[in-house]
Amino acid sequence: MHDPYLTITPLGGLGEIGLNCQLWETPGGVVMVDCGLMFPDDAHLGVDVVIPHFGAVSAIKDKLLGIVLTHGHEDHIGALPWLVPELKGTRIYGSPFTLALVEHKLREREILDWVELCPVNAKTVLPLGDLTFHFFPVCHSIPEGFGLGVETPVGRVVHSGDFKIDPHPLSGSGTDLRLFRNFAGPKGARLLLSDSTNAMREGRSLTEREVKDSLDNIFATAKGRIVITLFSSHIQRIQEVFDLARAHGRTVVISGKSLANNIEMARDLGIAKLPPAFFNAHNGVPDLPDDQIVLVVTGAQGEPLSALSRMVLGGHRQLDIRKGDTVVMSSRMIPGNAKAISKLINEMYRMGAEVLYESVHAIHASGHAQRDELREMFAAVRPQLFIPIHGEYQHLVKHGRLAAECGVQQENVVLLEDGQPITLRPEGFQLENRVPVECTLVDGKGVGDVGYAVLKERRILGDEGMVIVVLVVDSETGSILHGPEMISKGFVFEQHYSHLLEDAKCLVLDEIEAARPGQLSRLQENIRSSLRRFFRRVLERDPIVVPVISEV
Repeated sequence: MHDPYLTITPLGGLGEIGLNCQLWETPGGVVMVDCGLMFPDDAHLGVDVVIPHFGAVSAIKDKLLGIVLTHGHEDHIGALPWLVPELKGTRIYGSPFTLALVEHKLREREILDWVELCPVNAKTVLPLGDLTFHFFPVCHSIPEGFGLGVETPVGRVVHSGDFKIDPHPLSGSGTDLRLFRNFAGPKGARLLLSDSTNAMREGRSLTEREVKDSLDNIFATAKGRIVITLFSSHIQRIQEVFDLARAHGRTVVISGKSLANNIEMARDLGIAKLPPAFFNAHNGVPDLPDDQIVLVVTGAQGEPLSALSRMVLGGHRQLDIRKGDTVVMSSRMIPGNAKAISKLINEMYRMGAEVLYESVHAIHASGHAQRDELREMFAAVRPQLFIPIHGEYQHLVKHGRLAAECGVQQENVVLLEDGQPITLRPEGFQLENRVPVECTLVDGKGVGDVGYAVLKERRILGDEGMVIVVLVVDSETGSILHGPEMISKGFVFEQHYSHLLEDAKCLVLDEIEAARPGQLSRLQENIRSSLRRFFRRVLERDPIVVPVISEV
């Protein structure tokens, strides 16, 4: 008979925005909660996306009872296409809209039949081993998001999911704190894990009704076309745009593959009351006056291949930005994307458009609770233990301090980071030895083949450039048949520094003369070292030097 325990291991999401993934282990097996990705930052040169550590997932696949998804944002489901091949036969549980998004991803990769998609709703009671999951609808910036109430061998655990508290939501049930309160019971929950994204923002998050009022004012006053860019999964905001367009006599034209897919999914599932047909710029744009057009496009984060970026930079076949356009950037600026977004905004002003964005207009409401709402979650759940999740480390710290203000004992506020497991037992808890959670980098079709050594080389190539030395030598006599030829890439222009490269050739010849026959690898290393010293001394640069020596 095993002693009861619950070990929670965060593989991502604690110390960064994105990559949300946790393993919940009991004597009965392991459940994965969310399986998200993270988009690369400036240090991830050439990397497409970042996903959780493959090794940590592979280690538990024989004990995996299922994957439970809180909602359908990329930072919670985006890694599934890469991890599903490791987890064939797994059952994935989520709301119908969440699973529709997952199905689309897996179908594109032709791996949909490798897993079983199992829809759940607010009435579902899901036993997985000795964990029993209850699903609490929450208000967020995507339909059908859930918080989780989990019966465990060591007490009741609440996972808030991504949430905000909107007392009068435009659609859906909102976040019903009574469900959380009733689940926690009169003594409160054993543990609360709660969304920390906005833990540094005082007050309450803007409501969607306030956003709609702001958008209504823009529709009423804009003279030319209205161009709205937003997250393609924000179905409620898209619904508002369609409703306002109809009220103000404008026709909606969309551009962006993900936007079209998500609109059709939401309509088919009955989540959104959108028209049966709408204009997609891919199929042509209606010939209407500018004041009768609304363009809804992807590109809220300045992504290079998005519809908005192509409209601004001239790569869109059907659409462009015109003088007199009102561009509404109805989304939050994700840290790391500020430079790309600012570049787009400047260019749109240069083209004669007026640009409205979150910091100066109430055109976006965050889907994450601010401090007053977080206090309400503490009051409802009354946890004995608290672990802040979903945020950078500064967010986790501030949320932990808020927990202490709300009555959680300081010693029971646990700041975990990725790879730090915590085990709860009927009495007490303990931190376990850390597990490796270095992120897996996806670059094209390569998964995990790009590591930090490769990124270091890419950074040096970008900063310093490369010099290739080409030589052909006689294998018997060692005499030079061709070269040395110096090829500079990203280092210096040959015509400007021809004398420098000639001096470098002399150094190569010196190394050849000093070399012993048959020691080709030693000769390559000596050439590399000699040239690097020379370039550092003369130019204070340190390019990658690649000697290519062929023997014939």
